[in-house]
Amino acid sequence: MANIVEEIKKPINAEMKLFEQKFYESMQSNVALLDKVTRFIVTTKGKQMRPMFVFLCAKLVGEVNEKSFRGASMIELIHTATLVHDDVVDESFKRRNFFSINALWKNKIAVLVGDYLLSKAVLLSTDHKDFDLLAVISRTIREMAEGELLQLEKARKLDITEEVYYEIIRQKTATLIAACCEIGVLSASNDETLAKKMMEFGTHTGMAFQIKDDLFDYLTTTIIGKPVGIDIKEQKMTLPLIYTLKMANEKDRKYFFTTIKRYNNDQKRVKELIEFVKKSGGLDYAVGKMKEYQQKAKDILADFPESEAKKSLQLMLDYVIERKF
Repeated sequence: MANIVEEIKKPINAEMKLFEQKFYESMQSNVALLDKVTRFIVTTKGKQMRPMFVFLCAKLVGEVNEKSFRGASMIELIHTATLVHDDVVDESFKRRNFFSINALWKNKIAVLVGDYLLSKAVLLSTDHKDFDLLAVISRTIREMAEGELLQLEKARKLDITEEVYYEIIRQKTATLIAACCEIGVLSASNDETLAKKMMEFGTHTGMAFQIKDDLFDYLTTTIIGKPVGIDIKEQKMTLPLIYTLKMANEKDRKYFFTTIKRYNNDQKRVKELIEFVKKSGGLDYAVGKMKEYQQKAKDILADFPESEAKKSLQLMLDYVIERKF
């Protein structure tokens, strides 16, 4: 898997190296405590898939330039801010096997750091009059917040239909990947039609990405940062579960709804539910839907002329659904 990521990065290796420096600069402030936290953020960063999408989409239609770097920094600032806030909301003390910011500096500082990162994302666009990028990131922040709230609202009653599930993951996850692709195109071209087209590509890719994430909950080994059955324990209704309960008979449906509502911390009951989802074809159904979204994204990409950037985006699509964590 690491080899695929290196292969994807090939056309943008230089840009990714330069981006690390620019991203760190975009977070700097005059407050020593903030700088300490932002240094920690940079040293514990993930695979940085989102900036990769920005640069590859810019190269798909033109050349990477300073606006592309600003766009990638905006996206990464928003992404990091939401992760920091999520850890506070979820009372989570670990992220990517490191302590989370709220674990190290407590909730109050974590919330303020998240707010600071969001403000830096907005300022980065207004300072350079990138108002087209500002419109994209403002919409993205709104949608991500709406997606989280929709999920919380529905989680109380566990009445999430397949349609509502797609809307939640579109807003929570896919909207940010869509923004990466749209911003990448807007930074290198004035063609709004192409920007919208690649925004759709990003949406389909993001949907496939989140369904893959939800499938990890049913694997027999512990995935990095996500113990098996954690979604059930947190009463999150994901696609394999929604499909299984919809297809189950009344007796099984009642029994497993009770597991999710009242016995979600009972290891035996959770394991029983995971086995029931597997046996009922819930995983196969979710895999089928994930591949449908992947195909929609591939169809959009097929319209573009051959290039190294296009090849990397195709590889990225394969990586999204074949990754092991």
